[in-house]
Amino acid sequence: MEQFHALLTASYGRHYLAQRLVADAQGNHSPQGPLIQVSTPAKQHVGAVGDRMLLEMTSADQARIIQIEPRDNILYRSDAFKSKIIASNVDQILVVLATQPAFSPDLLGRAVVAAEANQIGLHILLNKCDLKDNLEHARKIIAPYARMGYSVSEVSAKFDSESINALQMALCGKVSVFVGQSGMGKSSLLNAWVPNAAALTQEYSVRLDTGKHTTTACRYFELPQAWGRDASGKLGALIDSPGFQEFGLAHMSVSELQHAFREFKDLLGKCRFHNCAHESEPDCAVRDAVNRNEIAPERLALFRQLHSDSKTADTQIQGISQAKERWSALAIKPSKR
Repeated sequence: MEQFHALLTASYGRHYLAQRLVADAQGNHSPQGPLIQVSTPAKQHVGAVGDRMLLEMTSADQARIIQIEPRDNILYRSDAFKSKIIASNVDQILVVLATQPAFSPDLLGRAVVAAEANQIGLHILLNKCDLKDNLEHARKIIAPYARMGYSVSEVSAKFDSESINALQMALCGKVSVFVGQSGMGKSSLLNAWVPNAAALTQEYSVRLDTGKHTTTACRYFELPQAWGRDASGKLGALIDSPGFQEFGLAHMSVSELQHAFREFKDLLGKCRFHNCAHESEPDCAVRDAVNRNEIAPERLALFRQLHSDSKTADTQIQGISQAKERWSALAIKPSKR
């Protein structure tokens, strides 16, 4: 059977599509050719859009996974019971917000933490800036992130093409993934940057079973050739992820959380207690920084919430594990006659 390298370009649950990876003269690989349906071992959800894989053809348009190549990173969200992969091998997260409808500051904060934890770049896009009523309120929420050095751009996908075109340099050569709630305008941005996105989406829909999966599918779109390539010869791509309301980070430990808050890093180790939770402990360097207006109080509140989520998830996982052990012991206990 023929084996070849491919890129996973669309996923819905355990349903995957891939394209062959073809090298250009500079040795950069890009997905080309027809879409291939990919089966997973034992029907497991093992892949992520952006994965580079070794596949083996099983029919004219179907293949199976032989190996997933080591990932540079993987972006996912989780609670105590399950996790949801968003994408892999990502260079930057594009957090899409809008002046209307109102966006979730909590989701924004969690996306920033996920980017820091995975050492992925982050760019905040405030869309629908032509709607002025809530513009200043939105700017106020985003301001602490701008002060910390995160890139922020104000755009109008439908009514200001110059604001969209100005971001080409920030996207060129990078694999960027959209993150945001439904209604923020991710589809409008995608269609503005990738003119054939609608046609590709329809093709993905047909291959993923007559279109019913499109609202919850993750999909990979290469940027237009006309944009050119970066200094290393890479074209870049956009990964469109479905909108979601919550960004769970229950998989992160307290130590990982501490280091994922950029503004905390210079203060770590300066609290009186090494395991300081920045709650009510005396001589807390982080709380002192909040009192000096060096750290936004909303960021400390987010850390405390994530800290609590992590502890709750650990407790629930331990409880489930103990329950399984008890049921297992009962199942093998000899019955009395």
